[in-house]
Amino acid sequence: MEPNRVLLNFQNPIQDAISTIQFAPRSNNLLISSWDSSLRLYDVDNSALRLEAPSEAALLDCCFQDESLALSAGSDGLIRRYDLQSGISETIGKHDDIATNISYSDQTCQIVTAGLDGKILLWDTRREKCVSFVRNRDSDVVSMSISGFNLIVASGVCVYSLDLRNMQKPVQLTDSCMKVPVACVSSVPYTEGFAIGSVDGRVALEIACLDQADDIRYIFWCHPKSKGRRKHLESVNDIGFNPIHHGAFATGDNAGFVSVWDFQSKRRILELPRFPNSVASLSYNCGGQVLAVASSCTYQEAKEREDPPQVFLHVIEEYNPKSFSASSTG
Repeated sequence: MEPNRVLLNFQNPIQDAISTIQFAPRSNNLLISSWDSSLRLYDVDNSALRLEAPSEAALLDCCFQDESLALSAGSDGLIRRYDLQSGISETIGKHDDIATNISYSDQTCQIVTAGLDGKILLWDTRREKCVSFVRNRDSDVVSMSISGFNLIVASGVCVYSLDLRNMQKPVQLTDSCMKVPVACVSSVPYTEGFAIGSVDGRVALEIACLDQADDIRYIFWCHPKSKGRRKHLESVNDIGFNPIHHGAFATGDNAGFVSVWDFQSKRRILELPRFPNSVASLSYNCGGQVLAVASSCTYQEAKEREDPPQVFLHVIEEYNPKSFSASSTG
């Protein structure tokens, strides 16, 4: 294991696939949801597990509401909220089928959830009730991301943008431009824009750049490794933008590879040594110097490795594209 990669140790190991990891908004506390029905909070600064909250269903997604509150979406359809100090949880609502995605908007104080019932639900935390929903037209939501008032939703081969202040007018941004199913979407935290990861190993970027004449818009092969002169077609499972080093973002795929890119120079900054299992989820901390990576089965393929799920931390010593032997995204 290289010096700047750290494996998190859990006294009680995670027993099933990790669904999501996410760093807290202002601290180095890492939230972890998994199919073993537990939500965990890991204090990275002190290398200590602060919370392990069991439930009666697999947890398919999680997020922070703030530093002291967390949220989860479960296979029983329930949306749960956790007090991270006391460990006490409450049910705030329910989907008619499995709840698959959850996010929180600081701008509108709304919890946004999606499920296999074909609904996107908005829960107003100030009123503690569901105030509206949007029924998905074609297929289930596979991924969603919030930045400001913009909700980006991936469904099948389509990606939609919705304004949280007016959910009645979804705008189709793209038919994925790749004509294959979308695996993940991620919003840029510091400007208007997003990235799309596909099941065949490509990434599409649409980013508004205020400091240059033209917006960024292009598609590239994320991990173009050769397999008998054929492209390395592995699903891009997650994309994370560095909140501090603008232009840098990381991608993780189903073969266990993580790369860090610069979208302005269109170059790969570095590729991390391969992880033991698929990259199920990744997250930058608020300072942008630590990248957390969940190495875990994702239940996408029958041939996936059955190694125990693990969480790694990779310390980004310094962001400087010129200091790396960069390769073009071409």
